[in-house]
Amino acid sequence: MTKAVRLPAIAAALLTVSLPAGAATLDTMSEVGAALQTCWTPPANSENSSVTLSFSFKRDGTLIGPPKATAIHVKGDDKARKAYVDAATKALNDCLPVGFSPSLAQGVAGTVFTLQFNSPKK
Repeated sequence: MTKAVRLPAIAAALLTVSLPAGAATLDTMSEVGAALQTCWTPPANSENSSVTLSFSFKRDGTLIGPPKATAIHVKGDDKARKAYVDAATKALNDCLPVGFSPSLAQGVAGTVFTLQFNSPKK
């Protein structure tokens, strides 16, 4: 059975930390979540929206297959929902590969992670 790990939601203050992909060795999943969130820019006019992506890493910081949307909360039609999911998927892919520390790389391979991408609340 696959173990799921939820990456923590990152406060807006942490999003100002500059952690470009591959530039830093990340020691914890909290650091990974913060690094991935730096690539996220919500689509225009998508207030109060979110999508949760589920994915697994290889030890080299790339993904095992494409991420999957597991929860979508977007107002609007199918086109708006697809645009939001596509933007979150692009943000995740833009931050790859993730620079895991050797000890973190040992434990992440094949583990299912989830990360929520949010728009500002109004």
